[in-house]
Amino acid sequence: MRTGLPFDDVLAAAQAGAAWAFEVFYRDLSPVVTGYLRLHGAADPDDLASETFLQVFTGLPGFRGDEDGLRAWVFTIAHRRLVDDRRRRSRRPETVDDPGDLAVHAGGDVEDDALARLGAEEVRRLCAHLSDDQRAVLLLRILADLTVEQVAEVMGRSVGSVKQLQRRGLRALKKILADPVPLPAAPAMTGTR
Repeated sequence: MRTGLPFDDVLAAAQAGAAWAFEVFYRDLSPVVTGYLRLHGAADPDDLASETFLQVFTGLPGFRGDEDGLRAWVFTIAHRRLVDDRRRRSRRPETVDDPGDLAVHAGGDVEDDALARLGAEEVRRLCAHLSDDQRAVLLLRILADLTVEQVAEVMGRSVGSVKQLQRRGLRALKKILADPVPLPAAPAMTGTR
């Protein structure tokens, strides 16, 4: 925990309903959960992250486990919210009338915003060339910092399957990064691969 407080103390306080403890969990996990959802092409990653944390805070009194277990549990919920969102969107496709709706939210410093946008666009571009499962495994391993076993639990797959997806995804990224030729436009991340 970034607060310096023991995890068990923060968990007990959150389970007892202490707002400060909920805030600690939210502050620690929401940026990576939102990033995970954004890099998976969620239409509204902030909204899905909010749904995720509502479910986390509702279910927290029944949670049993350590800090790594909590992290895996939160990403399991986020992954399920993402899958549900994709199903919902596939049944009711949405259109965007205003291209400004797709803009990255600016933080106030033009240079920082530009660099963040370039970095985020590069990551999105690279991730778009992976299958949904490869992208999920790599993001859960790297961004969420989950173990192979935890990723398998989040995705409902075997450990061997996760290892294979990780190897294939890393191999694909290595090939893309080693190729001096600019990549073609990235395919849309629709979740239908």
